[in-house]
Amino acid sequence: MEIKKTTKSDITKALWAGADTFRDNIDASNYKDYVLSMLFVKYLSDTFKENVDNLKKEYEGIRLERQIQNLPFVLKEESTFDYLYKNRSNIDIGSLICQALTEIETSNPILAGVFRGIDFNSEANLGKKEQKNPVLRSLLEDFAGLDLRPSMIETKEGEVPADVIGDAYEYMIGEFATMAGKKAGSFYTPQAVSEIMAQIVDPQPRDRVYDPTCGSGSLLIRAAKKGGLDKVSIYGQEKNNSAISMARMNMFLHEIKDAKIAWGDTLANPQHLDSDGNLMKFDCIVANMPFSLDKWANGFNPGGEVVSDDDEKSAKKKVEFKMEPGLDRWHRFDLGVPPASKGDWAFLLHMIYSMSGDGRIAAVAPHGVLFRGASEGKIRKEIIDKNLIDAVIGLPENLFYGTSIPASIIVFRKNKTNTDVLFIDASKDCDKVKAKNQLNEETHVKTIVDTYQAYKNGDYTAAEKEKYSHVATLEEIKSNDYNLNIPRYVDTFEEEPEIDINQVNADIAQIKSELAEVEKQMQQYLKELGLE
Repeated sequence: MEIKKTTKSDITKALWAGADTFRDNIDASNYKDYVLSMLFVKYLSDTFKENVDNLKKEYEGIRLERQIQNLPFVLKEESTFDYLYKNRSNIDIGSLICQALTEIETSNPILAGVFRGIDFNSEANLGKKEQKNPVLRSLLEDFAGLDLRPSMIETKEGEVPADVIGDAYEYMIGEFATMAGKKAGSFYTPQAVSEIMAQIVDPQPRDRVYDPTCGSGSLLIRAAKKGGLDKVSIYGQEKNNSAISMARMNMFLHEIKDAKIAWGDTLANPQHLDSDGNLMKFDCIVANMPFSLDKWANGFNPGGEVVSDDDEKSAKKKVEFKMEPGLDRWHRFDLGVPPASKGDWAFLLHMIYSMSGDGRIAAVAPHGVLFRGASEGKIRKEIIDKNLIDAVIGLPENLFYGTSIPASIIVFRKNKTNTDVLFIDASKDCDKVKAKNQLNEETHVKTIVDTYQAYKNGDYTAAEKEKYSHVATLEEIKSNDYNLNIPRYVDTFEEEPEIDINQVNADIAQIKSELAEVEKQMQQYLKELGLE
């Protein structure tokens, strides 16, 4: 009798069951942490169990114990899923799960911090024991029937078990984003957008791939795959606790054991530095940064300053903080300081200053960065004059979960061989799916990527498409006062068909004639009924 293996569908079914367990208790932006963490614990437990069983076939006694300690990770009995499941009716099940997570991190430096901020014993999120325990017991039962031993995962040609589990994990991140709505913007980039960015930066073996606002890590993984997960170096940073946990688990499930995912404020406290304390340089940078982040420079504020005001009898009052280029030791804002209420160019400048000599950037940004004036206009002019902008791609509205406004992908590149900029208006190319717009990878994504590749290869004839794309010269951009708003370069205006006045008058006369006939018939009916 053939043994039924676990499919991606089986995994997503268990994840949906876990989501249903929490649905009426807390919102999706919070319960995703518990559901995805439990899948991760099940994966670790089943994988470790199979690794130990395989070792037992060759070793025993002290030699077996030594071999177990050499495994990629080890679990004590009380930190396994099976132990938690057996104790699912324990009155302190929340505490038992928390202790298991702590033990997993303590015993495995490679997993240190992976469950950061996830508390299965939280009364604030899950309620008191009377409310919390049945939910946690049900969650354990949702995953109990799932066999995640690598040998029991059904794979297709070219796949390994990690691909199946990792893809199911990423699929569910997307579904949680759908359920969480606006709150999901900080951790999820639609897969089609990730694919466009990954193909544009085109990672090669031995490249360093970086995402300074990596969220759940899905965009970073998608980009890294292009160069080979085992052939590129992966770096990310994220400020949000919950997103860091998702990213770390996401990497591990894809068998990326050496990804360097750091926690902290990328602008005020970048974590990826070289041995001299300078910003590390990266070959490929992808990012879906927070849109128009307010108070982005707060981390540079030393705080606590006061000043005497003679007009108020030396009463002390706080000095209003103002960001200055000298406050950044890495000199990222020497070209200009973005406005305090809009951090878009702050993130873009961080990426630009993090590019290697042959660096490429694909960053999602609001359209405002393309045309806003004042300090942003000065920064944009400097960047254009330095010949760092390669392409501007307009995307449809209502594509992202954090906002319904249309966004763009801005492509930066060092060592360009031309001074032109490609503009693509793909704002109308999308499919309506439920409440969101989506890009189709076989049509919309391919058209964008093919157009960019034609431009990059110097085939301007193929890159220029009427009402879709245009290669603008530096002179054109200067004549537009360095404004990069896409409609200035791609004319998508559709002329209205010419109206035939004679035909319109004839149609009106025909309608009047028909109406008169109807009124005459109506009068006849009323007369017959004695209602005239």
